[in-house]
Amino acid sequence: MRTKTIKKNKINVVTLGCSKNIYDSEVLMGQLKANGKNVVHEDEYDDGNIVVINTCGFIGKAKEESIDTILHYAQRKEAGEIDKVFVTGCLSERYKPDLEKEIPNVDQYFGTHDLPNLLKVLEADYKHELIGERLTTTPKHYAYLKIAEGCDRPCSFCAIPLMRGKHKSTPIEDIITEATKLAEKGIKEIMLIAQDLTYYGLDIYKKRALADLLEALVKVDGIEWIRLHYAFPSGFPMDVIEVMKREPKVCNYLDIPLQHINSEILKSMKRGTTHEKTTDLIKKFRAEIPEMAIRTTLIVGYPGETEAQFEELKNWVEEMRFERLGVFEYSHEENTGAYVLEDDVPADVKFRRVNEIMEVQSQISWELNQEKIGKTFRCLFDRKDGAYFYGRTEFDSPDVDNDVIVDATKHYIKIGEFIDVEIYDAGDYDLYGVPVKS
Repeated sequence: MRTKTIKKNKINVVTLGCSKNIYDSEVLMGQLKANGKNVVHEDEYDDGNIVVINTCGFIGKAKEESIDTILHYAQRKEAGEIDKVFVTGCLSERYKPDLEKEIPNVDQYFGTHDLPNLLKVLEADYKHELIGERLTTTPKHYAYLKIAEGCDRPCSFCAIPLMRGKHKSTPIEDIITEATKLAEKGIKEIMLIAQDLTYYGLDIYKKRALADLLEALVKVDGIEWIRLHYAFPSGFPMDVIEVMKREPKVCNYLDIPLQHINSEILKSMKRGTTHEKTTDLIKKFRAEIPEMAIRTTLIVGYPGETEAQFEELKNWVEEMRFERLGVFEYSHEENTGAYVLEDDVPADVKFRRVNEIMEVQSQISWELNQEKIGKTFRCLFDRKDGAYFYGRTEFDSPDVDNDVIVDATKHYIKIGEFIDVEIYDAGDYDLYGVPVKS
């Protein structure tokens, strides 16, 4: 064992899981920097001597990745390559006693609401005045903006309330302060995130206030795109759609995880809706904004899901023709409502059902993309990779949706800029275009 550290304290923050975790890591890093700390994000080559792992504990595969990452850095500590390892986030909120017992080489475990205590062990003070001050880890032109923490929904398959607590909205004025600071740094696109966007405001304003928030955000100079992630179908506030129609800054895009369509399964999932109500809601969206891109996620293999119920789901996907869609295999999570049910759909059946729906969706996506050929779209360009520039339309969110690809050997595009692009070809999930000269 060593008796001294390898180098002056440098803190490497490693983030696992969703965009909400990315946001939390950015807040942590902003606090550390304000305290004069040397902090980096996921620097594998010069990763300092202190590691903070922000974990995910949502479903089985995410938990495995988090545990593997903790073990990796615990072993590096044992080998003398780093000095200290701290673990925070959802997994340690949910399983702290088990983790302390199974992986004792970690210096300390923290939950999702332990930021001041984590800063304290890193010899930093929590600074209340730092609203909106964070070190963004995304490209310089877009950022995630978390508008609420926690969730009050009772969904039977979901462990998020166990890890994140009750829904707590951030006041509009604080969000505007943060958005303004992001814009001053050159951020042009903000993605509003929460466990449940559509619940926003009920706790502090006694009404659903997402539309009010959007009305305030569109007035922030410099922000050109505002994107909505993780809406909930039950009780959806239609005044949000009115703002989307009226305000060009609000992207015609909605991420609304629907999870299933069979009414019996939706009831068991405690989703507060039915096949008919869900279908009607999607049709209302399309009637109000025909060009809207709807992203959804589904769960297959929920306890008791029959082949007939799965076929109903698959047929409904064909009928709805979602622009963007992802599918998860059901994960049997302890202490959730569905945990008392038998996880009776075999793993190979879950796997097959995922593939069947994604096969249907890839065809739908290809057909919808073919309709874009010959049309011109305003695109925001995120990166250059090899001989190509990669951008997005307003109908696409980073990392999860389609790319617009431009040949870098023939055209030059400045990263982080909006460019009009004419589409000349399309695949299942990518569009190919040329810049339109103004």
